Amino acid sequence: MEISSLSVGGSPRLAGESLEHVETLIASETELPPIIVHRPTMRVIDGMHRLLAMKRLGHRKIAVRFFEGSEDEAFVLAVKSNIAHGLPLSLADRKHAAARVVASHPEWSDRMIASVTGISAKTVAEIRKSANAEPPDGGGRIGKDGRVRAADVTERRRVAQELIIKDPGLSLRQVARAAGISPETVRDVRKRLRRGEDPLPQGRAKGAAGGQDADGRPARRTGIAEQPTPGSGSPPPPAVVVERLKADPALRFNENGRDLLRLLNIHALRTEDWSKIIDSVPPHCIEIVAHLARDCSKKWLEFASLVERNAMDPDFGPAGRP
Repeated sequence: MEISSLSVGGSPRLAGESLEHVETLIASETELPPIIVHRPTMRVIDGMHRLLAMKRLGHRKIAVRFFEGSEDEAFVLAVKSNIAHGLPLSLADRKHAAARVVASHPEWSDRMIASVTGISAKTVAEIRKSANAEPPDGGGRIGKDGRVRAADVTERRRVAQELIIKDPGLSLRQVARAAGISPETVRDVRKRLRRGEDPLPQGRAKGAAGGQDADGRPARRTGIAEQPTPGSGSPPPPAVVVERLKADPALRFNENGRDLLRLLNIHALRTEDWSKIIDSVPPHCIEIVAHLARDCSKKWLEFASLVERNAMDPDFGPAGRP
């Protein structure tokens, strides 16, 4: 793409780009990876140092990868990209970015924002508290795994405590799913129980007795995102579910997640659309198409089984898969 057609600005680097790092890229004499560009605005999201290096070398074009999404999503990707590779963002840059993400995505959990900005969840919590940014309508927060959980987990920590005491053999994810909290929170509860401590952090335990949260405010009785339950009615159409998944940051902001969304989107066709495709299969291809379709269905069934097994057993990773 022509470098002159690209827009710059809105970088998470408060002090701007490092000329020293640009010189390092020039001296490396290696092929630089594509930069990421926000297609709606043609603004460079990630790769400003590479862009400046290419300009200094006299190039008029540069390899790009496009990102579709809002300005806020583009900024999140810019921050996440710049803590994963290249010249790391400074601590001041990361805190400033976290404040902006807290404001634009108040429904994200502290750990979710921490994973994007490269600072601790505790620091994010302090930034959130000073900004007084809470999820809209007092709702829960979206965790790193994409699930929605109550912002105040006092009661849910107690539930986790009871589950762990009743059955110490339960995995972190099994307890997390039942209690409606993250596996990391379950891990913390388990460590506290082993040390003979209260499962609630100091301050939160004090407020729990009076029905208050850690900040002394009345505790909110928020619940987990509604999930279909057996006998509760027909589940939503696949296309609707896929659209919800597309808004999930845990999938949207990583390459494997986007690949999964593309695959699911392809298969979330309406019945009439499938009928049109079936009618378009020529007679001489019917046998091979049917064979491939059955093969695909087997792969999806195997995929579903592995995903469910992975959710139930955190120790079941790539090494344990067939």
